[in-house]
Amino acid sequence: MRKIGLGFFLLVFLMSCGNKKMKMDPFATITNLVDSASHKVDTVPEVEEDNGPKPIEADESFDDFIYSYASDDALQRQRTKFPLPFYNVDTPSKIEKEDWEHDYLFTQQSYYTLLFDDEDDLELVGDTALTSVQVEWIFLENRMVKKYYFERTKGVWMLEAINLRQIEQGENEDFVAFYSRFVTDSIYQSRHIREPLEYITIDPDDEFSILETTLDLNQWYAFRPVLPVDKLSNINYGQKNSDNSNTKILKVNGIGNGYTNIFYFRRHRGEWELHKYEDTSIYCLLYTSPSPRDYAA
Repeated sequence: MRKIGLGFFLLVFLMSCGNKKMKMDPFATITNLVDSASHKVDTVPEVEEDNGPKPIEADESFDDFIYSYASDDALQRQRTKFPLPFYNVDTPSKIEKEDWEHDYLFTQQSYYTLLFDDEDDLELVGDTALTSVQVEWIFLENRMVKKYYFERTKGVWMLEAINLRQIEQGENEDFVAFYSRFVTDSIYQSRHIREPLEYITIDPDDEFSILETTLDLNQWYAFRPVLPVDKLSNINYGQKNSDNSNTKILKVNGIGNGYTNIFYFRRHRGEWELHKYEDTSIYCLLYTSPSPRDYAA
């Protein structure tokens, strides 16, 4: 096992914990945006017919914007370009402003998911230079994708179109089919987990360190979290999502609860397998949880 120091970040965090069962909230800024959404209506700039809406602070980061957009009905209507092009499979149409129903996206869940092909693309999250982002729902059972197209012009994010369509053959369908079975069939899952499984977590005996160890199959079933089974969300910041990629990364982020899990999949001899699991959810110093050592032989 190998430990890596977390340094000053965790020191500051641990000093801020006042309740021994209180989890750290690494999304504090976003949480504040969500919690205060109902009080923002008066502060949302009026739409000017000639010049359009004005940038607000949340426009700086797409992550901040999307939470405000999904939580605040007034902002959502201002930042949706009506009549909104809507493509329902092969049928194009337009949604008028008076027919629009508030879309909470994934903010009514306790988590959202992201998909990547490689670890380098994880750095795209939070990039303030982005001008085009797509938010996706991937419906696992019927193999459908609902994609929202957001563009930033003159510093202002706007929803410009929605497209609902079938996942085409060769369009990540192989991984989606694998994942759908992986999370619903425990026997199939056990056959597609690398053993030993790489496991990265915060050391329960030293909260200033990261613990890199391994899990056998029984330990995986003891530690595994609940994985989404009906649909996945994805925010496409520009990361690669190639059909031919031999690696896929599924990141599950909690919304305002400090939860972070990352699952690393790869093709091995032509079949997908989970080969690394990372749980870096951050807890306060006195919060206790099972340790990999508790399950060690």
